[in-house]
Amino acid sequence: MAQFSNKKALVIGGSRGIGAAIVRRLARDGGDVTFTYSGSKDAADALATQTGSAAVQSDAADRDAVIDVVKAQGPIDILVVNAGIGVLGDPLEQEADAIDRMIDINVRAPYHAAVEAARQMPDGGRIIVIGSVNGDRMPFAGGAAYALTKSALQGMARGLARDFGARGITVNIVQPGPVDTDLNPKDGPMSELMHSFMAIKRHGTADEVAGMVAYLAGPEAAIVTGAMHTIDGGFGA
Repeated sequence: MAQFSNKKALVIGGSRGIGAAIVRRLARDGGDVTFTYSGSKDAADALATQTGSAAVQSDAADRDAVIDVVKAQGPIDILVVNAGIGVLGDPLEQEADAIDRMIDINVRAPYHAAVEAARQMPDGGRIIVIGSVNGDRMPFAGGAAYALTKSALQGMARGLARDFGARGITVNIVQPGPVDTDLNPKDGPMSELMHSFMAIKRHGTADEVAGMVAYLAGPEAAIVTGAMHTIDGGFGA
């Protein structure tokens, strides 16, 4: 398949886990892919070599850095914002700076990246942000601030879909449930709890999420916009 031939893509947060799977999928399908990373230089260099993509170091918590890295790409056809962190725990004990940094990465970075990309994006472009099923459902204590950031993406997508719709630019959120990554392994300490909420009692894979991203970035999804696309094994059902 080469559905992304002659398409330029930028993946923000692409060196590991879901982001790396998205980079591999877009590159495999013919895309000219650049991705950013923060601290995982060795993983980023290896992925760039494997996929023929380009790696750029950038801090998603820094608004100006996010804007600059998007602007530097020139016109891009596909923007995927995968960068995100989770800060969980008792809200009465969490540090305010940690919560604000999570908001910077999970909310401000996607918004400013999307707006900056749209300035130069050709008609028919794609903006896809990786959110979370926790934007819809938070079934355990300690996730209020994290859920806040993922719910915020929903309003962003609905609004930007209308702002950019006249140009055929789509804006969508992909909402994974538990996915087997280094940060949330399928055999981790919370697996049994998470699986208890699910209809299909297993972690998803990064490649499964990348497959949904590839659909939304492709030609068959040209009229899909302002929507949340949940891939969670029934976690939120």
